[in-house]
Amino acid sequence: MLTRIAYFSTRYPRTILLAALVLAAFCGLFGASVSAHLKSSGFTSNDAESTRAAQVLAEDFHGAQPNLVLLVRSDGGVDDPAAQRVGAEIADRLQGRADVVGVRSYWTSPATLRSALRSTDGHSGLVVAYLTGGDDAAQKAAGTIAEQFAGLATPGITVRAGGMAAIYHDVNNQITKDLALAEGVAIPLTAIVLTLVFGSVIAAALPLAVGLFAIAATLAILRGFTMITDVSVYALNMTTALGLALAIDYSLFIVSRYREELRGGRANRDAVVRAVQTAGRTVLFSALTVALALAVLSVFNLYFLKSFAYAGVAVVVAAAAAAIVLLPAALVLLGERVNAWDVRAAVRRLLGRPAPVPVAPERSRWYRTVSWVMRHALPVALVIIAALLALGSPFLGVKFGFPDDRVMPAGSVSRAVGDELRAQFPAADAGSGTTIVLPGYSGDATTYAATLSKVDGVSAVLSDAGVYVSGARMAQSPPGMRSSSGQYLSVTTTMDPYSAAGQRQLRRLRAVPAPAPTLFGGNAEIDADGLHSLADRLPLAVALIALSTFVVLFLFTGSVVLPIKAMLINTLSLTAMFGMMAWLFQDGHLSNLLGFTATGYLVPTMPILMFCLAFGMSMDYEVFLLSRIREAWLASDNSERTAADNTRSVAIGVERTGRIVTAAAALMAIVLGAMVSSQVSFIQMFGLGLTLTVLADATVIRGLLVPALMRLLGTANWWAPRPLRRWHERFGFHEEFATPAPEHVPVAVP
Repeated sequence: MLTRIAYFSTRYPRTILLAALVLAAFCGLFGASVSAHLKSSGFTSNDAESTRAAQVLAEDFHGAQPNLVLLVRSDGGVDDPAAQRVGAEIADRLQGRADVVGVRSYWTSPATLRSALRSTDGHSGLVVAYLTGGDDAAQKAAGTIAEQFAGLATPGITVRAGGMAAIYHDVNNQITKDLALAEGVAIPLTAIVLTLVFGSVIAAALPLAVGLFAIAATLAILRGFTMITDVSVYALNMTTALGLALAIDYSLFIVSRYREELRGGRANRDAVVRAVQTAGRTVLFSALTVALALAVLSVFNLYFLKSFAYAGVAVVVAAAAAAIVLLPAALVLLGERVNAWDVRAAVRRLLGRPAPVPVAPERSRWYRTVSWVMRHALPVALVIIAALLALGSPFLGVKFGFPDDRVMPAGSVSRAVGDELRAQFPAADAGSGTTIVLPGYSGDATTYAATLSKVDGVSAVLSDAGVYVSGARMAQSPPGMRSSSGQYLSVTTTMDPYSAAGQRQLRRLRAVPAPAPTLFGGNAEIDADGLHSLADRLPLAVALIALSTFVVLFLFTGSVVLPIKAMLINTLSLTAMFGMMAWLFQDGHLSNLLGFTATGYLVPTMPILMFCLAFGMSMDYEVFLLSRIREAWLASDNSERTAADNTRSVAIGVERTGRIVTAAAALMAIVLGAMVSSQVSFIQMFGLGLTLTVLADATVIRGLLVPALMRLLGTANWWAPRPLRRWHERFGFHEEFATPAPEHVPVAVP
């Protein structure tokens, strides 16, 4: 198959590149509007209990669970006439909007409810409301409202927007700005490093061109997905970063192999064909492993994660297709000119240094280093494994919770509102409490409300039967807590809903006997629903990744030992990465340096996303390394391959891929590491975790641990049961070898 693709690409190079240019232009135009069609939530499933409770509250109780908070702060106090005018005007204007229900204000609420909407220092008051239309529409409306009401500020009075709708609006805006900054930093740095790696400006430009094509194609594919399903806006981050990183990786290996074949004496077209047959085969298997790892995200019932499956598979396919089809066409047209504009040669002339002299593989630094490692294989393996396990140990104490305003920097508006709510409004029901819906129930809830109020940590329970504190009725019933569709209760608490204490309180509330079937809502229940949904699908996801990886690597190598070894090594590498992320982002070490606020837990969707992506990228480098090791192994004496042949094959494979894998990892680290500059903490974690994993994988893992373990296993590396070996000989993917082009086939020339 690859041979046919190579011949096709080299036969019609100009036609292929012109078609690619037209396709890229179309994809760019069609995908340019994709961001306007992406959604900005998707952290909970539509059938979760908290989601159903929120729907009932929105439809039957005028949005009793507010998602918008407007905080009015007055230097003269909340009862100052100027503050009263601003608060009343905000409430009136909100009530006049068709997409706002359930408006409650300190200045317009009954006396029994006003205290919850007044800060403890008496200088701030709240206006809370529910924005209808779903999460995406609510977040856009929150942004509009925040801008409008900020204009009401006068000397001594400020108006700031918070609540979940405003928080996610701010997060989305911040991520968009961070992405533009990251790309602005990553692309120029990538171009510089590529030029240093290749020497030639022309050769360095090819991976960038392939990456831009892959990004344009993926944006168009995502735009198509938005026409049939919900797609998260966060998927854009991976589309650009992963598209550029993988395209550079794949192009780097094909261009490097092409130049190697040219140096070996092959003609231009034969060198292109051979590069596609060898490096292209590796790219194909690498893309398959990464795509399958990311496709597993579709098993989770959250469109936030499903979106990364859509985007990930699309960008991997686009990058691999461009590298295998378009790049050969460009190479056959360029020919020797691929080495033009050699920057390194100019620098050597400037410094008066001679050109490097090629050395035999056995005398190279990589070969000698790996040979030393394999002579001390057991101690090297034990030390590295122990270090990886030690780095991973903090993950044993990991805690999970869904994101709130604290993922934003301290200076952001919604974060400032959240900080003040936590500090000054201990009884405010602005999302921190639990809402309990009794659908269709018209009976008396007195006993239920009184019992709920006795649960540890509960400040008060608001119900149709009255306001209860510690089992005693303290005030009359607030209005609107009963309708023809049933009734609801609001449980206020000072506990962090995402903390372990908040989850224990939720379980105690659930244990209280209810007079009718209930639906629990609020942030604590959202957190519990999300964690349950993820935990329910996680075993299936892990099993699918393990199975697909084993099958692909078996087809690639014909061995059952190498796939198992690769999965175990990847598990160790990822364990270390997750341990470091828990130590940094959960426990807060280096939080001042990185500029984030530690909450004591990690966002649960991010480790799953990082696992699938990091696992795929680790296999990416594993496939690149194994391809050259296997090539050297097959080139050894077929009649009697020994442990010495295995050792030499490993050293040759590392020598041939060491420099290029290290360069590829450095380039990918630049692209992913640019995300560390983000002002959103879970994006920082995503970028830093993957960057460290990529760098460690390309150096410590592939350069030290893999050679040590392959030396210890010896010829057993290539073992498979006889039935599987026969099956692989018949159906597996084997190396293709170039044949000269028939004389009658017209060949395009530059």
